Amino acid sequence: AFQLFNKEMSNHALEQMLLENSLRHAIERKEFELYYQPQFSTQDGAICGSEALIRWRHPTRGLVAPGMFITLAEQTGLIVPLGAWVLREACRQGKAWLDRGYQFGRIAVNLSPRQFSSDDLLATIDNALDQSGLPSAMLELEITEGAIMQNPQDAVMLLKRMRELGVTISVDDFGTGYSSLASLKQYPLDTLKIDRSFVKGIPADADDVAITEAIIAIAHKLHLKVVAEGVESQEQHDFLRAAGCDMVQGYLHSQPLSASDIEQCWYLGGAQAET
Repeated sequence: AFQLFNKEMSNHALEQMLLENSLRHAIERKEFELYYQPQFSTQDGAICGSEALIRWRHPTRGLVAPGMFITLAEQTGLIVPLGAWVLREACRQGKAWLDRGYQFGRIAVNLSPRQFSSDDLLATIDNALDQSGLPSAMLELEITEGAIMQNPQDAVMLLKRMRELGVTISVDDFGTGYSSLASLKQYPLDTLKIDRSFVKGIPADADDVAITEAIIAIAHKLHLKVVAEGVESQEQHDFLRAAGCDMVQGYLHSQPLSASDIEQCWYLGGAQAET
Protein backbone atom coordinates (compact mmCIF):
# COMPACT_ATOMS: atom_id res chain seq x y z
CA ALA A 1 0.00 0.00 0.00
CA PHE A 2 1.03 3.59 -0.48
CA GLN A 3 0.56 6.34 2.09
CA LEU A 4 1.34 9.89 1.07
CA PHE A 5 2.26 12.62 3.53
CA ASN A 6 1.16 16.17 2.97
CA LYS A 7 2.50 18.92 5.21
CA GLU A 8 -0.87 20.67 5.09
CA MET A 9 -2.45 17.61 6.72
CA SER A 10 -0.02 17.88 9.63
CA ASN A 11 -0.63 21.60 9.97
CA HIS A 12 -4.39 21.06 9.97
CA ALA A 13 -4.13 18.34 12.64
CA LEU A 14 -2.00 20.60 14.82
CA GLU A 15 -4.43 23.47 14.31
CA GLN A 16 -7.36 21.28 15.33
CA MET A 17 -5.52 20.03 18.41
CA LEU A 18 -4.69 23.57 19.55
CA LEU A 19 -8.26 24.68 18.90
CA GLU A 20 -9.64 21.74 20.89
CA ASN A 21 -7.39 22.53 23.85
CA SER A 22 -8.54 26.16 23.78
CA LEU A 23 -12.16 25.07 23.49
CA ARG A 24 -11.91 22.93 26.62
CA HIS A 25 -11.03 25.98 28.71
CA ALA A 26 -13.13 28.59 26.93
CA ILE A 27 -16.28 28.09 29.02
CA GLU A 28 -14.56 28.52 32.38
CA ARG A 29 -12.68 31.53 31.01
CA LYS A 30 -16.00 33.06 29.88
CA GLU A 31 -14.86 33.52 26.29
CA PHE A 32 -18.27 32.74 24.78
CA GLU A 33 -21.10 35.18 24.25
CA LEU A 34 -24.53 35.03 22.69
CA TYR A 35 -25.86 37.10 19.83
CA TYR A 36 -29.56 37.26 19.04
CA GLN A 37 -31.19 37.40 15.61
CA PRO A 38 -34.76 38.75 15.82
CA GLN A 39 -37.70 37.04 14.15
CA PHE A 40 -40.43 39.26 12.75
CA SER A 41 -44.12 38.73 12.11
CA THR A 42 -44.96 38.94 8.41
CA GLN A 43 -48.33 40.49 9.25
CA ASP A 44 -47.41 43.52 11.34
CA GLY A 45 -43.59 43.53 11.42
CA ALA A 46 -43.44 43.13 15.21
CA ILE A 47 -40.60 41.22 16.87
CA CYS A 48 -42.07 37.89 17.95
CA GLY A 49 -38.91 36.04 18.93
CA SER A 50 -35.16 35.79 18.58
CA GLU A 51 -32.67 33.01 17.98
CA ALA A 52 -29.67 32.74 20.31
CA LEU A 53 -26.43 32.26 18.36
CA ILE A 54 -23.12 31.50 20.03
CA ARG A 55 -19.92 33.42 19.35
CA TRP A 56 -16.40 32.65 20.61
CA ARG A 57 -14.23 35.65 21.37
CA HIS A 58 -10.81 34.00 21.57
CA PRO A 59 -8.15 36.00 23.49
CA THR A 60 -5.60 35.77 20.65
CA ARG A 61 -7.57 34.70 17.56
CA GLY A 62 -10.32 37.24 17.99
CA LEU A 63 -13.86 36.32 16.97
CA VAL A 64 -13.91 32.65 15.91
CA ALA A 65 -16.67 31.75 13.45
CA PRO A 66 -19.11 29.06 14.70
CA GLY A 67 -18.28 26.93 11.67
CA MET A 68 -14.74 26.56 12.98
CA PHE A 69 -15.63 25.16 16.41
CA ILE A 70 -19.20 23.79 16.50
CA THR A 71 -18.32 20.67 14.47
CA LEU A 72 -15.21 20.15 16.62
CA ALA A 73 -17.27 20.53 19.78
CA GLU A 74 -19.76 17.98 18.44
CA GLN A 75 -17.00 15.49 17.59
CA THR A 76 -15.30 15.76 20.97
CA GLY A 77 -18.46 15.81 23.10
CA LEU A 78 -17.73 19.34 24.31
CA ILE A 79 -20.98 20.41 22.65
CA VAL A 80 -22.90 19.03 25.66
CA PRO A 81 -21.42 21.37 28.32
CA LEU A 82 -21.28 24.16 25.75
CA GLY A 83 -24.95 23.67 24.91
CA ALA A 84 -25.83 23.66 28.60
CA TRP A 85 -24.10 27.03 28.98
CA VAL A 86 -26.04 28.43 26.01
CA LEU A 87 -29.31 27.31 27.59
CA ARG A 88 -28.45 28.90 30.94
CA GLU A 89 -27.24 32.15 29.40
CA ALA A 90 -30.19 32.49 27.02
CA CYS A 91 -32.65 31.92 29.87
CA ARG A 92 -30.79 34.35 32.12
CA GLN A 93 -30.80 37.03 29.42
CA GLY A 94 -34.44 36.43 28.65
CA LYS A 95 -35.42 36.87 32.28
CA ALA A 96 -33.32 40.06 32.49
CA TRP A 97 -35.15 41.46 29.46
CA LEU A 98 -38.48 40.46 30.93
CA ASP A 99 -37.68 42.20 34.21
CA ARG A 100 -36.79 45.38 32.31
CA GLY A 101 -40.10 45.37 30.45
CA TYR A 102 -38.90 44.31 27.00
CA GLN A 103 -41.38 42.38 24.88
CA PHE A 104 -39.36 39.88 22.87
CA GLY A 105 -41.64 36.91 22.33
CA ARG A 106 -39.61 33.72 22.73
CA ILE A 107 -35.91 32.93 22.76
CA ALA A 108 -34.98 30.03 20.48
CA VAL A 109 -31.99 27.87 21.45
CA ASN A 110 -30.49 25.25 19.14
CA LEU A 111 -29.94 21.72 20.44
CA SER A 112 -27.21 19.78 18.65
CA PRO A 113 -27.76 16.10 17.73
CA ARG A 114 -25.34 14.97 20.44
CA GLN A 115 -26.98 17.20 23.03
CA PHE A 116 -30.42 15.94 22.00
CA SER A 117 -29.31 12.36 22.70
CA SER A 118 -27.61 13.11 26.05
CA ASP A 119 -29.11 11.52 29.16
CA ASP A 120 -29.26 14.73 31.18
CA LEU A 121 -30.96 16.95 28.58
CA LEU A 122 -34.28 17.24 30.44
CA ALA A 123 -32.52 18.07 33.71
CA THR A 124 -30.38 20.66 31.92
CA ILE A 125 -33.45 22.38 30.46
CA ASP A 126 -35.31 22.27 33.76
CA ASN A 127 -32.33 23.66 35.71
CA ALA A 128 -31.80 26.51 33.22
CA LEU A 129 -35.43 27.56 33.57
CA ASP A 130 -35.45 27.14 37.35
CA GLN A 131 -32.21 29.05 37.95
CA SER A 132 -33.18 31.94 35.68
CA GLY A 133 -36.86 32.24 36.51
CA LEU A 134 -37.75 32.56 32.82
CA PRO A 135 -41.29 31.31 32.11
CA SER A 136 -40.97 28.02 30.25
CA ALA A 137 -43.36 29.16 27.50
CA MET A 138 -40.80 31.83 26.51
CA LEU A 139 -38.14 29.24 25.67
CA GLU A 140 -38.19 27.55 22.27
CA LEU A 141 -35.88 24.62 21.58
CA GLU A 142 -34.76 24.02 18.01
CA ILE A 143 -33.89 20.49 16.93
CA THR A 144 -32.65 19.59 13.48
CA GLU A 145 -34.66 17.24 11.34
CA GLY A 146 -31.68 14.88 11.16
CA ALA A 147 -31.39 14.62 14.95
CA ILE A 148 -35.03 13.56 15.24
CA MET A 149 -34.72 10.96 12.50
CA GLN A 150 -31.72 9.21 14.07
CA ASN A 151 -34.11 7.38 16.37
CA PRO A 152 -37.70 8.46 15.63
CA GLN A 153 -39.44 6.41 18.34
CA ASP A 154 -37.18 7.64 21.15
CA ALA A 155 -37.41 11.17 19.73
CA VAL A 156 -41.20 11.16 20.04
CA MET A 157 -41.01 10.24 23.73
CA LEU A 158 -38.28 12.77 24.45
CA LEU A 159 -40.10 15.58 22.66
CA LYS A 160 -43.25 14.82 24.65
CA ARG A 161 -41.31 15.03 27.91
CA MET A 162 -39.77 18.31 26.77
CA ARG A 163 -43.23 19.67 26.05
CA GLU A 164 -44.27 18.67 29.57
CA LEU A 165 -41.68 21.16 30.86
CA GLY A 166 -43.73 23.87 29.14
CA VAL A 167 -41.27 24.80 26.39
CA THR A 168 -42.11 25.07 22.69
CA ILE A 169 -40.36 22.95 20.08
CA SER A 170 -39.20 23.87 16.61
CA VAL A 171 -37.72 21.76 13.80
CA ASP A 172 -34.79 23.61 12.27
CA ASP A 173 -33.63 23.35 8.64
CA PHE A 174 -36.79 21.51 7.65
CA GLY A 175 -36.71 19.92 4.21
CA THR A 176 -33.01 19.03 4.22
CA GLY A 177 -33.14 15.83 6.30
CA TYR A 178 -34.68 12.41 5.92
CA SER A 179 -38.24 12.87 7.09
CA SER A 180 -41.33 13.60 5.05
CA LEU A 181 -44.07 16.13 5.60
CA ALA A 182 -46.39 13.25 6.48
CA SER A 183 -44.13 12.19 9.38
CA LEU A 184 -44.70 15.50 11.14
CA LYS A 185 -48.00 14.35 12.61
CA GLN A 186 -46.31 11.97 15.08
CA TYR A 187 -44.06 14.64 16.63
CA PRO A 188 -45.28 17.11 19.29
CA LEU A 189 -44.06 20.25 17.55
CA ASP A 190 -44.99 23.93 17.55
CA THR A 191 -42.94 25.46 14.72
CA LEU A 192 -41.23 24.59 11.46
CA LYS A 193 -38.28 26.56 10.12
CA ILE A 194 -37.94 26.53 6.36
CA ASP A 195 -34.30 26.03 5.46
CA ARG A 196 -32.48 28.95 3.85
CA SER A 197 -31.55 26.78 0.86
CA PHE A 198 -35.20 26.95 -0.26
CA VAL A 199 -35.68 30.60 0.67
CA LYS A 200 -32.64 31.56 -1.39
CA GLY A 201 -34.32 30.49 -4.63
CA ILE A 202 -37.70 32.16 -4.18
CA PRO A 203 -39.54 33.61 -5.95
CA ALA A 204 -37.52 32.89 -9.13
CA ASP A 205 -37.03 29.12 -8.76
CA ALA A 206 -40.28 27.25 -9.43
CA ASP A 207 -39.18 24.16 -7.46
CA ASP A 208 -38.26 26.19 -4.37
CA VAL A 209 -41.57 28.04 -4.64
CA ALA A 210 -43.50 24.76 -4.79
CA ILE A 211 -41.62 23.25 -1.84
CA THR A 212 -42.00 26.38 0.28
CA GLU A 213 -45.71 26.67 -0.42
CA ALA A 214 -46.21 22.98 0.39
CA ILE A 215 -44.36 23.25 3.71
CA ILE A 216 -46.40 26.29 4.75
CA ALA A 217 -49.74 24.75 3.73
CA ILE A 218 -49.22 21.39 5.45
CA ALA A 219 -47.68 22.97 8.54
CA HIS A 220 -50.75 25.15 8.97
CA LYS A 221 -53.02 22.13 8.51
CA LEU A 222 -51.13 20.56 11.41
CA HIS A 223 -51.54 23.79 13.43
CA LEU A 224 -47.82 24.62 13.30
CA LYS A 225 -46.28 28.05 12.94
CA VAL A 226 -43.76 28.58 10.14
CA VAL A 227 -40.53 30.59 10.23
CA ALA A 228 -38.48 31.24 7.10
CA GLU A 229 -34.78 31.79 7.74
CA GLY A 230 -32.21 33.44 5.52
CA VAL A 231 -34.55 36.12 4.19
CA GLU A 232 -32.32 38.65 2.45
CA SER A 233 -34.51 40.46 -0.09
CA GLN A 234 -37.81 42.28 -0.13
CA GLU A 235 -39.00 39.98 -2.91
CA GLN A 236 -38.48 36.96 -0.67
CA HIS A 237 -40.29 38.65 2.19
CA ASP A 238 -43.24 39.64 -0.01
CA PHE A 239 -43.57 36.13 -1.41
CA LEU A 240 -43.45 34.52 2.04
CA ARG A 241 -46.02 36.92 3.42
CA ALA A 242 -48.38 36.23 0.52
CA ALA A 243 -47.84 32.48 0.95
CA GLY A 244 -48.92 32.72 4.60
CA CYS A 245 -45.54 32.27 6.31
CA ASP A 246 -45.93 33.46 9.91
CA MET A 247 -42.44 34.76 10.69
CA VAL A 248 -39.23 35.68 8.88
CA GLN A 249 -35.64 35.87 10.00
CA GLY A 250 -32.63 37.12 8.06
CA TYR A 251 -30.35 39.96 7.08
CA LEU A 252 -33.10 41.87 5.30
CA HIS A 253 -34.51 42.76 8.70
CA SER A 254 -31.60 42.30 11.10
CA GLN A 255 -28.25 40.60 11.44
CA PRO A 256 -27.48 38.81 14.74
CA LEU A 257 -26.98 41.44 17.46
CA SER A 258 -25.36 41.50 20.87
CA ALA A 259 -27.71 41.75 23.84
CA SER A 260 -26.91 45.44 24.32
CA ASP A 261 -27.39 46.26 20.62
CA ILE A 262 -30.74 44.52 20.43
CA GLU A 263 -31.87 46.36 23.56
CA GLN A 264 -30.98 49.64 21.86
CA CYS A 265 -33.06 48.68 18.83
CA TRP A 266 -36.03 47.87 21.04
CA TYR A 267 -35.66 51.12 22.95
CA LEU A 268 -35.40 53.27 19.83
CA GLY A 269 -38.20 51.37 18.15
CA GLY A 270 -40.55 51.80 21.05
CA ALA A 271 -40.61 48.09 21.84
CA GLN A 272 -40.09 48.71 25.54
CA ALA A 273 -43.22 48.06 27.53
CA GLU A 274 -44.57 50.82 29.74
CA THR A 275 -43.83 50.35 33.41
